[in-house]
Amino acid sequence: MTQSLTIARPDDWHLHLRDGAMLQAVLPESARHFARAIIMPNLVPPVVTHADAAAYHQRILAALPADQSFDPLMVLYLTEETDPEDVAAAHASGLVKAVKLYPAGATTNSASGVQDFDKVRGVLEKMAEIGLPLCVHGEVTNSDIDIFDREAVFIDRVLDPIRRATPGLRVVMEHITTKDGVDYVKANDSDLGATITTHHLIINRNHILAGGIKPHYYCLPVAKRESHRLALRAAATSGDARFFLGTDSAPHIDPLKENACGCAGCFTATNTMALLAHVFEEEGALDQLEKFASRNGPGFYGLPVNTETLTLTKSDQPTQFPEKIASGDGPVTVFDPGFPVYWDVA
Repeated sequence: MTQSLTIARPDDWHLHLRDGAMLQAVLPESARHFARAIIMPNLVPPVVTHADAAAYHQRILAALPADQSFDPLMVLYLTEETDPEDVAAAHASGLVKAVKLYPAGATTNSASGVQDFDKVRGVLEKMAEIGLPLCVHGEVTNSDIDIFDREAVFIDRVLDPIRRATPGLRVVMEHITTKDGVDYVKANDSDLGATITTHHLIINRNHILAGGIKPHYYCLPVAKRESHRLALRAAATSGDARFFLGTDSAPHIDPLKENACGCAGCFTATNTMALLAHVFEEEGALDQLEKFASRNGPGFYGLPVNTETLTLTKSDQPTQFPEKIASGDGPVTVFDPGFPVYWDVA
């Protein structure tokens, strides 16, 4: 028997669209289901200035199919040379909705990120003044810190000191992967939110390493122990307004994933909503899916909830998702949850 669920059209509060041929290939996958998305700025070169963001915004709109509607919410890449006044002008224009902090070397195309946080204090103070959120990739990059501990250490060494030094700064902890991240958000006020990805609700570190290395499950931050995955599930399905969907859908062509030094990232734009319905049903929380995917994010960013709707249906036959998406640069593998999914978008 068919089961259905209709929710306000969702948004994606952490999305990689890349550029050029890859942008043209993956943008329709997100625009099919999502009304808006926070667009990651870690291109080469990165989107650093208001002018960079405006130019990238135009390239995204030019790549959007005529029969789709989609609002790219632009983000500036924080560097040690970022000009606070340029940030303020970008925000005042309505184009830029956040600034992204990448610790240098933390993830794909993060070499231009921050090493000396004192050098960005003026930018952070300006952002607190004007109410512009800071999105953080929350990992330290010190070689002496175990990769599975980098999120927890970042909270103690970097994030908490930044927030204490900059009262009023609104912060999104992006793609949290640990119980430590969940607990830190829950212990703080409404100026702090967190996105949770689809894939971190489904995989733990065993999926990457047990029985051979699975490159299409490798992402940064890397998936953690099962206890952390369960904490993320509890947070996502709780209805708590501080947790919302950010897929971190990150396309890489197969040759760059399946090599001796494979790129980090899971491409989930195509099947995220069906997978979330599966997860929320497993947790007995289908009634909370709309909050997580459609309401909590706009609430944090001060934007209206979408008036359009999206309907998910469940059938008695497994949904067949495409294995790959073709791009002019090469094939991109769609995230495979490893189990049958009976939900799909109508």
